[in-house]
Amino acid sequence: MASERFRIPVSSVIFGVLGLITLVVGFLAMAGLLRQVHPLLNTDGGLALVVSGIALILSGAFPLGLALLATQKSPTD
Repeated sequence: MASERFRIPVSSVIFGVLGLITLVVGFLAMAGLLRQVHPLLNTDGGLALVVSGIALILSGAFPLGLALLATQKSPTD
């Protein structure tokens, strides 16, 4: 039987990239570099973006974990 090649789920990549972008923007907002863009992007808005970025990254990790579990061989195989 041929071994199955592992593929990273598209949803993991999308959520991961969006999460990293949100984290970077959140850290920039917390540093005060985005105050001129919008008044809500100060410390509190930056903290909300950081928390949202972490949630997006963890949302992307869930399908990745499921894909990893699906490729593992069970003892009955």
